[in-house]
Amino acid sequence: MLVIKGIVKQFPGVRALDGVDLDVRAGEVHCLLGQNGAGKSTLIKVLAGAHQPDEGTIVLNGEQVRPASPIDAIKLGIATIYQELDLVDGLSVAENIFLGHEHARLGFVNRAADHKAARAVLERLGHPEIRPSAEVGRLSPAAKQVVSMARALSHDARLIIMDEPSAALAHDEVANLFRIIRELTAQGVAVVYISHRLEEIREIGDRVTVLKDGRTVAVGLPARDTPTARIVSLMTGRNVEYVFPPRGGRTFGEEVLRVENLSAPGVFSGVSFSVRAGEIVGLAGLVGSGRSEILEAVYGARPAAGRVLLGGRPAGRGVVGAVRHGMGLAPEERKAQALLLDQSVTANITLGSLPGFARFGWLDRKRERAEAQRLSDLLDIRPPDPERPIRTLSGGNQQKAVLARWLLGGRRLLLLDEPTRGVDVGARAELYAVIHDLAERGIGVLLVSSEVPEVLGLADRVLVLREGSVIHEGDAAELDEHRILDMIMNGRAA
Repeated sequence: MLVIKGIVKQFPGVRALDGVDLDVRAGEVHCLLGQNGAGKSTLIKVLAGAHQPDEGTIVLNGEQVRPASPIDAIKLGIATIYQELDLVDGLSVAENIFLGHEHARLGFVNRAADHKAARAVLERLGHPEIRPSAEVGRLSPAAKQVVSMARALSHDARLIIMDEPSAALAHDEVANLFRIIRELTAQGVAVVYISHRLEEIREIGDRVTVLKDGRTVAVGLPARDTPTARIVSLMTGRNVEYVFPPRGGRTFGEEVLRVENLSAPGVFSGVSFSVRAGEIVGLAGLVGSGRSEILEAVYGARPAAGRVLLGGRPAGRGVVGAVRHGMGLAPEERKAQALLLDQSVTANITLGSLPGFARFGWLDRKRERAEAQRLSDLLDIRPPDPERPIRTLSGGNQQKAVLARWLLGGRRLLLLDEPTRGVDVGARAELYAVIHDLAERGIGVLLVSSEVPEVLGLADRVLVLREGSVIHEGDAAELDEHRILDMIMNGRAA
């Protein structure tokens, strides 16, 4: 049904897809595997018409195609169900299913026809209990998943792409999802299934294609017969060389952070750990495992039960309390969550410490600039011009400015969420050295990264997360990438 050859997609500074091949047969479940950042999401967006490839061909049912938009892809019979379901909560089930291609009569939407057709497609999926008139925002995650599939079928899709469809489902709901998939493939519909759960691949998949660093490293492996070790090996082989500071030489001080039984319903539960002065603790897990959410809860940005102690004392309520007690956060989306892009490097560095530069209610600009210059020199922020708008800096230098902000505030604990996302290889090595230097200064670091080698290379101790729970805690020196991925994907503690 589908043959992809040599697909290339470049973004500024990043070659997200570098000659990807894939073939999908009618009536099969073809599993697409790869670590975070391997190129899976970019590839499905190319198929869905959301991105245009720079090179390569897409052949669908014997004809070369190039979807120019999501509407083009749907007209070609390609429907995509994203992990973050693109449903409109305020509309009804029927309105969501036929959004953009409603039944019309004399120029008006025919609600009765929409409801009748919605009922028919929901019955086809084995869910007659979902009412077409129900408001989607009030449905369970499993029911929303069914509505998203119903919308795909309403377009008479022959190729359905499912991105982590089981991520929000309970065990019995996953079994029903698989039943629906088997019924669809029995009717000749092809399914491209993306999941990090290898046990699911064995149960529902027919063949497997593996991506690594934007390249295809295996096409069409038999899902049930390929050893887990072989799949993990294909996923973890890397072309990017990580250059980490040498481990050792640091001594850890007193405990700066203690987390006790931290829980947020439906996100993570029973999480307990500690961080000592000068220690780097890494959280390893897949997207959806609760990594970033745990950092947000520790920082006071997400409500959670349990206790967070800084230096043996409660951290206080909310972000203001966390900052006052010596905590700083470099968030995952630095441009949206950490930076004032139209302001200068100086303004971004001093943002968290402005009262310290105030005199009689006015900012002492000279002292503010001097401190920003000192920290820019210390972290080697380039170009060395603190008055330059921060949006003109590279990703790595923007990240250094975020770290400088918390150095200025005299932090005891730094929370780093994906510190090298969108940063080129050379700048990564510089950031690794900065993080290592912060730890040598006695600052405790809690680190989250999608890249297991990064966690292992930087951290002294690693917590492995799966579906909101810590399944292993141990010294980084005693772990390797294969072992961590095996724990994450198969749910087995070491």
